[in-house]
Amino acid sequence: MLHDVTDATRRFIGLLDADQREHAMRAVTDDDLRHRWGYAPGTRPGLVLGDLRRDQRKAVHGMLATVLSPHAYAQAAAVMALEDVLDRREGGHRDRHSGDYWTILFGTPDGDEPWGWRIEGHHLSVNVVVADGRVSATPFFLGANPARVTYRGRVIGQPLELEEELARELLDRMGPTARRLAVVSDLTPHDIRSSNSPRINPSEPVGVTPAQLDKPAGELLVDIVRLYLDRLRHELADKEFAQIDQERLHFSWEGSLRRGEGHYYRVQGPELLIEYDNTFNEANHIHSVWRRHSGDFGDDLLAAHCDASRHTVALGVARNG
Repeated sequence: MLHDVTDATRRFIGLLDADQREHAMRAVTDDDLRHRWGYAPGTRPGLVLGDLRRDQRKAVHGMLATVLSPHAYAQAAAVMALEDVLDRREGGHRDRHSGDYWTILFGTPDGDEPWGWRIEGHHLSVNVVVADGRVSATPFFLGANPARVTYRGRVIGQPLELEEELARELLDRMGPTARRLAVVSDLTPHDIRSSNSPRINPSEPVGVTPAQLDKPAGELLVDIVRLYLDRLRHELADKEFAQIDQERLHFSWEGSLRRGEGHYYRVQGPELLIEYDNTFNEANHIHSVWRRHSGDFGDDLLAAHCDASRHTVALGVARNG
């Protein structure tokens, strides 16, 4: 899997001319830029898909597909395509386009130094860092506007359907007592609470825990976590899932339980934050994100790499004298 990610990134770099490389490439040590992420529309550092040649655009998609699972790549492609649908709904006033997604590279996949990239635009942000053979890919944001496209009451397209349906199924399964613990507010936040902050501010977990659920409901809570982690290829998702402390998860819901009305939920653990909200446009506009408290932007991998490098240097100095 790492071989695929590396090869896809090298292929993209190999297709760039000198001017494009200058715009696309930054140092992995540029922490300010690496942590400056977002999911609102607008220009970004790097190269925009709409200005690239066909083979270069395909190479960007190739990079994305080496990190995402097949179903999550389909979700990402649908999210990007929705920009044209949204532009049509708005009458073209904001000039949205499915080519308005940006790629920036941090370092290069040559040698032993860490490297990474970000692919980002409206409702999509995938942040990848590779260090010492390990891959990090959070924050991972997917949104959708419109969240549902319908015809005579039937859904034509709904790229984030499971993100809503599994949470509703959990609420139905857990029963009234646990549901009273899970629903912590009748009001919804304006957006996901972590927004596009570079760091997650620790907050006291609220809601219901696995110990307060019966076995089927507890398993469904784990399924929701797995849904978000399975946005990555199974090799990465399995490693991330193995680090989850399932007994310390908390699930909370805010807002209405009625379909078509604003709602929000959060799954929180010691090293896990999942947020989902659907509040805008009559609950037809979704934001969802998966983050890791100490590992966003590959910060844990980069710290471990620096520690190992310092240890190697110190060991060399000691041996020499």
